Formats: sequence, C-alpha cells, structure tokens
Amino acid sequence: AVVITFPTAGRKLICGESKMVKFGLQFKATLEHISKVRPDGEDFRWFLKLKCQNCGEISDKWQYITLMSSTPLKGGRGSASMIQKCKLCSRENSIDILKDTIKPYNAEDSEKFKTIVHFECRGLEPVDFQPQAGFAAEGAESRTQFGEINLMEKDWNDYDEKIRESVGIYEVTHQFVKI
Repeated sequence: AVVITFPTAGRKLICGESKMVKFGLQFKATLEHISKVRPDGEDFRWFLKLKCQNCGEISDKWQYITLMSSTPLKGGRGSASMIQKCKLCSRENSIDILKDTIKPYNAEDSEKFKTIVHFECRGLEPVDFQPQAGFAAEGAESRTQFGEINLMEKDWNDYDEKIRESVGIYEVTHQFVKI
C-alpha cells in the first residue's frame, strides 16, 4: 500500500482505503394536523440506493439498513450497519447509521428541508431514499399516536377521532447533503 502524508494536517491516507464521509438525509413534507413524524424504532428500515465512490456503480435494487444491523469492519475499525462488496470493482464499502442524529420532522419544519439522519460512509454515497413503512406521527391538537405509516406513495392521510379532522403527510420528498 502507498502511504501519503499531508504536510499541513499530518494525516495519512493509505491508497486503496476508502475515506469516511458523512451524508445527511433531508426530508421535506407538508403536514396537516400533525405535530411530528419520525422513523419508529431501531428496526426502522432505511431503503437506499447506493453509489460506489470508486467506480461510480449505482445499485439497481433498493437496499435497506437498520440500527439493529451491525457488522464489524476489517482491521478492528469499529462496525457498520452494512458492509458490501461492489459488483463492478469488488471494493469493500460500508455505511453506518449515526443513531444520535435521528431527529423527528416537526410541524414548524413543514414545507422545508430538514436533516433527519446522518450516515457515515466509506466508499459509498447514498443517491436515493425510498420512504416505506415504519414511520410514526403525532396529532397536533390531540396528541393521538399514528403508527406504521407507509410513505411509499409520498402521501398519507387518516382521520383523528379526537378532533374530528383529517390528518396527513403530503408531498414527501428528500435530498442528500454532504456534511
């Protein structure tokens, strides 16, 4: 392996190893009579399409990661939610969910992008997100709990008996930002 030392930072990079990069998933929606929406539980499935930063190959299928999944990294460098070998270039890459960064999307965030989770990536870049089942929401006025919300269709609605009004999450969209 070739070692490169950066004179100003004193950091070393071993060629062939992937550099760690963090990405934030930003969520945006219109909330109707909902105070917050959030991914629910450690078994929440984050469905992603991932791009190999070495060769540019993008996964053709949706892959999911959860907080419950943890695989040790080679060389004792900790663990990751998922380790995968690129089909095209055979490089081993990893992605990890940073648990402490998971945040709800609140009523005051409605119609604005807000980062709801960070991913720590080595050799991978998330390029698409598909919200599916597993979201939970809370009624704004009634505090009624709504569980197992599926946002795959980018819209969800229900009826809140306590306030006798419809509630909903509409126009769900997302983007990734490098952190």
